[in-house]
Amino acid sequence: MADFRTVTDDFSVSPQLTSADVAAAAAKGFTMIINNRPDGEAPDQPPGETIADAARQAGLAYAYIPVVGRPTTEQASAVQSATQAARGRTLAFCRSGTRSITAWAMGQAAAGLRSRAELIELGRAAGYDLAGALP
Repeated sequence: MADFRTVTDDFSVSPQLTSADVAAAAAKGFTMIINNRPDGEAPDQPPGETIADAARQAGLAYAYIPVVGRPTTEQASAVQSATQAARGRTLAFCRSGTRSITAWAMGQAAAGLRSRAELIELGRAAGYDLAGALP
């Protein structure tokens, strides 16, 4: 099972999910899955459509916002919009979770919802270093 890392009460990140992980996420009360991993990044990665199907079958909302390298302002905004539209807890994933938490943190900072210091601490508590990722 993937490592679901809690960032806030409403947002968590994870490395690559499988269909079974999506079902486990639903059982843990998540209502939205955000896929930040581009299709075809690794030969053993499940296609995004497989994860989208699993999310639909589990009754979860799903957003595909692929990120290559550092998230753009537009991608951070899209993640922010998706998390705001979620009707409950969101789980975002990529290969390691780093792009997902970075995009989320950039969106939070741009929207003025959390300070840089708070975001860095939330990242640290979840096992990610956001110091170089945030202005």
